Amino acid sequence: MSKYREIVTKAVIGKGKKYFKNKYSVNSDITPSTILGCWIVNHKFKGRLDNDDAVVDGSFDINIWYSSDNNTKTNVIKETINYNEVINIKSKIDVDLDSSEIIVKVLKQPECLNVNINGNTIDFEIEKELGIEVVGDTKVKILTEDDEDEWQVFDDKIEEEIDKIDENFIN
Repeated sequence: MSKYREIVTKAVIGKGKKYFKNKYSVNSDITPSTILGCWIVNHKFKGRLDNDDAVVDGSFDINIWYSSDNNTKTNVIKETINYNEVINIKSKIDVDLDSSEIIVKVLKQPECLNVNINGNTIDFEIEKELGIEVVGDTKVKILTEDDEDEWQVFDDKIEEEIDKIDENFIN
């Protein structure tokens, strides 16, 4: 006879991912001539649930290296950029997301795509891709059987059988 049992466990109950392309601007005290490089470092982020969506609050530092004075001097602008991104969550089952935890993964690190000079303003475009997993309690039904495998029985008389060995078995 078989029965079904329910096991309560933590599992991924919702997922989502989203590609972002955002434009930002920074101002410079010195008029740039040429952009020499753009790097993004110190990417930090944290996720939270807001109704049926995941919100990722994050920041990164951007370093823009540029020349000035007709390409005779160089400078670096360092700026911290804060962002709030919303990602829709697709859930396969109808569950309460309030008691769940959220895991944020960076699928593509922030990268500078394009940098332009507009007077003393430097415009740049950043791309990134974030993934979300929502982990929560769920139930799993499994089939159990009452039949139990038989135990193998060992006889305690092994020592007695050793004593019965015929030492002249070769003859």
